[in-house]
Amino acid sequence: MANSYKFLGVTLSTQTETSILTAGTKDTIIIKSIKVTNNTGNTPTISFDVLDSSNSVEATILNTQSLTANSSVEILTMPLVLESSDILKATVSTNDNVNIGISYLNIT
Repeated sequence: MANSYKFLGVTLSTQTETSILTAGTKDTIIIKSIKVTNNTGNTPTISFDVLDSSNSVEATILNTQSLTANSSVEILTMPLVLESSDILKATVSTNDNVNIGISYLNIT
């Protein structure tokens, strides 16, 4: 088993649900931090879901968190685990640019 600490930066600028991070078929991902930054003067909302591939259920992790203009917010208060083939997804309410920074441990 190998452990790799990683960072993923993503910019969302569409209102479509977007796959952000997918665990490999033999991987486990432990997400330590999800920081969302709104670099605009608007106040969009963001939602996060996880597709649990082992039972084909999409679970809501965060529903419509308001993002204050020109600010950042930490989404997690405890680690989030993605098992084999699970997918972290995000949806933003407007076409504004919202930046997401994810710090995680990938176990292969």
